[in-house]
Amino acid sequence: MKKTALVVLSIAALALAGCKDKPKTEAPAPAPQAAMPGAAVPGATAPGGDPHAGMKAQEIPAGAGKKATVTQTMNSGGYTYVEAADEKGVKAWLALPEIKVAKGDKIEYPETPPLANFQSKTLNKTFEKISFIPGIRIVK
Repeated sequence: MKKTALVVLSIAALALAGCKDKPKTEAPAPAPQAAMPGAAVPGATAPGGDPHAGMKAQEIPAGAGKKATVTQTMNSGGYTYVEAADEKGVKAWLALPEIKVAKGDKIEYPETPPLANFQSKTLNKTFEKISFIPGIRIVK
């Protein structure tokens, strides 16, 4: 009887000691999300909603970006798509959280590397090159 009690107590002591020193593990990193609704990103999982929902365009400080003139603009799916031409006439497509901007507006925007062949499902349009930016500054 004493041996049985001693074995049970030893097992209980080992179990308790083992529970105290368990290493802490970190949660796995979330899967990457698509840059914009309708964008196909390898390895991305459908989050069940727009990861950018409620996002507001950021005001870009003066002198912090490239200067251009808006040649086209359209809104779709909570985003504003802007085609802008720089001083040399070189055009670029930009995508940012929805804002009010009009054809002919002078803007400044941060330069970011463009994505190639981006397909917007909401516009049913493929952009040869488009840069996703946090916002623009409309030059008054």
